[in-house]
Amino acid sequence: MSADDDDITDELLADADKLTGLGLELLGLDPHPDDMTPEQRLQFDPEDLEEMAAVAPEERQKALRQTRLLAGLLWNSSSILIDQLFRDLGTLSRSEAVTPTDIAGTSVLSCLPPQFAASYDAKFTQKFIVVASDVTAALARGWTAPGCLAAELAVRCLLDQAEITEDIYELDLPEDWRANVEEVLLEDAESDALYVHDQHSNDDDGGHHGGRVAAADAAQLGFEHWFRPFTPGDTVPPYACS
Repeated sequence: MSADDDDITDELLADADKLTGLGLELLGLDPHPDDMTPEQRLQFDPEDLEEMAAVAPEERQKALRQTRLLAGLLWNSSSILIDQLFRDLGTLSRSEAVTPTDIAGTSVLSCLPPQFAASYDAKFTQKFIVVASDVTAALARGWTAPGCLAAELAVRCLLDQAEITEDIYELDLPEDWRANVEEVLLEDAESDALYVHDQHSNDDDGGHHGGRVAAADAAQLGFEHWFRPFTPGDTVPPYACS
């Protein structure tokens, strides 16, 4: 590990305390039974509590450091995500007409479902920035499930950015961290269906759609509905709804 790698690790560990909207337990850290309240211990079987208590101190310290590193990475990646979205907006603002090739050269929009790339214009990007900002703010104010498809996609873009940073610096993160975080942040998510893209299935307009997308409810997965709340109780920033 280089000196730069040490610096980014120290920076991420310092950022971990800023991620107040997600506890370390939600990121996969198993607490010691002695640190639980009686009510919390009731949520576990006695065998699980014994197994958690038997973890060696050095292993527990390693798990704590890895989880804190993950928390700091999510905080750091949320800032990078918004910064790169503004860069993408600047790129699109200089284009007379947006093409899939333009989107393929962007930092964040290229991570969105490619079959809709021609629709990712400057107005869409402005709305997506507002939603992404709301999603990242929830990492500090207290996490709530995404209220619309665009918010779910913003979470996926956030995790994509975290993976990029992980790969660049070869960070020592918990095993299968992305799958575990997705279970927490994207429970019962609909947006994964948008990434199933069957190149051999065409719609009436000659476009390609995956089997799951074609069979899914268009009221939830259609591009024109991405910024609409899932339910009346879900909230979406006013600008994104306009």
